[in-house]
Amino acid sequence: MLARSTADSALIRQVKKDMRDWSLGRVVWVADRGFSSRAYRKFLQSGGGACIIGEKLRSGSAEASAALSRQGRYKTVAGNLQVKEVRLPEAGDRFMICFNPDRAVRDAAVRAKMITALEELIAGSDQLSVTKRAELRGRISTMPGTNRFLRVTPGGLLRVDKAKAEENLDGKYLLRSADPAMSAEDIAAGYSQLLEVERGWTDMKSVLDLRPVYHRLEERIRAHVILCWLALLLIRVAENHTGQTWPAMRRELQRIAIGTFTGPAGTFRQRTDIPKTTRDLLATLKIDVPPKIHELTTPPA
Repeated sequence: MLARSTADSALIRQVKKDMRDWSLGRVVWVADRGFSSRAYRKFLQSGGGACIIGEKLRSGSAEASAALSRQGRYKTVAGNLQVKEVRLPEAGDRFMICFNPDRAVRDAAVRAKMITALEELIAGSDQLSVTKRAELRGRISTMPGTNRFLRVTPGGLLRVDKAKAEENLDGKYLLRSADPAMSAEDIAAGYSQLLEVERGWTDMKSVLDLRPVYHRLEERIRAHVILCWLALLLIRVAENHTGQTWPAMRRELQRIAIGTFTGPAGTFRQRTDIPKTTRDLLATLKIDVPPKIHELTTPPA
């Protein structure tokens, strides 16, 4: 087992090495922006492997700028995702600009929130001393999102840089692939699967409380991880089967409760009435409605 402090780059190298003995016809590696270096792309493509890698649109790189400047029409693929392929002969790879309208709305809202927060932080800063203003500048520098919109004038005053708002990048992300056979749709879908894997890890760590692990023995730690993975698998099966998110289903299922009632005639436990929406969810999941009465006891004679 690799140590939990093992870097992602070392982990992928180890996985790629371990897979040499597997009988796989073709492997497509999907990686995020942290693996976009030329050396890493070459490593992932060694041995006939293919790769799909996310690129930084805001990096200011020549390739990202060139891809954004190219004209062309978007093609709608899965759901509302739109994809435009851009040819950059000098780069040697294929580039896809993906646009998600829903994500664009979310990006605009997040940016507006960060700009508002920055405006509140620097309000009245012109009256601060040079030292206090420098301290404020240092504090803002530790806020990556907010700091991106900060501009310092030649006189040392703090201002919001509206020119860096970059509304044209809302909802967009850039993909790179050296595979000439994959369609633009397959490349976009492949990267979307990476986002689903990352969502799975988030759910494992938050919804399922994978960490912290209080076990000491390795076999118990492995059992804990496997149980969390099986729980995540059940969640995904339920989501795919119903078309609903797990939080929405959980809210419905938590409406089912059992109350305990005690009187002269005895004690019984009875479930609450189940709303139609919850009954419909149980029916879709092919789960029987729990019985009305769960326990009935009478006092001894």
